[in-house]
Amino acid sequence: MLVKSSTELVRQQNSALVLASLRRHGPLAHTDISQHTGLASATISVITAELEKAEVLERREQQASASRGRPRVIFGQRRGAGYLIAVRISSDVVQYSLADYGGTLLDRFEEARNHADTSPQPFAAAFVAALDRLVQRSRIDRARVLVVSISSKGLVDPARATLVWSPVFGAQEVDFAALLRSEWRAKILLSNETLLVAHAMALRMERAGEKNLQAVAALSLGHSIGLGIARFDRTGELTVTAPNFGHMLNSSDGKLCRCGSQGCIEASAGFYGILRTAFEVPPDTIPAKFVPLAEMDKIALRARQGHRMSEYAFRQAGLALGQGLSRMVSLYENMPIAITGPGTRYFDLLRRGLEEGLAQSQQVRLFGAPPISVVPEEATLALEGHLDRALAEMDHDIIAAGTAGE
Repeated sequence: MLVKSSTELVRQQNSALVLASLRRHGPLAHTDISQHTGLASATISVITAELEKAEVLERREQQASASRGRPRVIFGQRRGAGYLIAVRISSDVVQYSLADYGGTLLDRFEEARNHADTSPQPFAAAFVAALDRLVQRSRIDRARVLVVSISSKGLVDPARATLVWSPVFGAQEVDFAALLRSEWRAKILLSNETLLVAHAMALRMERAGEKNLQAVAALSLGHSIGLGIARFDRTGELTVTAPNFGHMLNSSDGKLCRCGSQGCIEASAGFYGILRTAFEVPPDTIPAKFVPLAEMDKIALRARQGHRMSEYAFRQAGLALGQGLSRMVSLYENMPIAITGPGTRYFDLLRRGLEEGLAQSQQVRLFGAPPISVVPEEATLALEGHLDRALAEMDHDIIAAGTAGE
């Protein structure tokens, strides 16, 4: 019995390696899969035959580079093997996306949030209705949706699929597993959004051939402040975390944060913090629930025109961000930092303060500042993170189901 269990475990692990290789590199031939996974060619033949029979993989032909010669047989995911839904909850909209097992985006729509109502009940009803509408529009049976992957800024409990605290609902919890349990058989994944952004950024840099890439951080600027840290281990496996960066205590200046504490990084660097400083509002004033980009653009224009308090507001925001990042590099050492989110449009105003804050770290003074890039397309990165993590989860579940059915 132990031998059988061990054999099945090895088969599952090897099958997972094959599917992971196809996820990372795209459709591949036998020899390429063997090279990427380190598995013997005979083992690859058995695994691809099993996955093809289970309608998980499909054969395709790739024309030889020369004008003569037989086309190469390559293997790729069968797109109809299953589907996933990705939901991105942000301060202003909720975005719903449907993709197939091959990672192809099939449908997407957005619904504006009602900022006047911050209770979870109306959102929950709209959320369930939107999922139904998404599958109905594509004429897909909801039973074929294997994963619903949800993301939000804030604190999440992935094990319970529960949003514990968020800029949208505050401390009012949202239990997504309970919301969908009665009607959906899909696995429910819940992630901090900036964790997904860091995950996708690390994969992008790896595909671009970044040398000696060990870790990357993604700093999200906007209504809230988020940080994701992605690290590669010695085997190349990716581990991603999302420390509660925006609500890390940074100063004793009495600035009230949306979380109820005073002196958080977000209380200075979030949109509401910048607005409060620019208009010289008392620091303990209750933060605005939502600051439209148009309002932030006006403050930024005044700052670029030399308005003293507007300039100061952005500089103080940058300083809080830099001080937070200085602690990060002191803990983790230097790594590339990707600045993302709607706040990137004001990076020219934030940069000076951010660099001043970073320079307060001995690590930076001795070894120099980490490389910083601006990557505005946060929504695209979040979707890439959703797809990679959800599809990997689907791979494991499909393999496990196939083994259990034997």
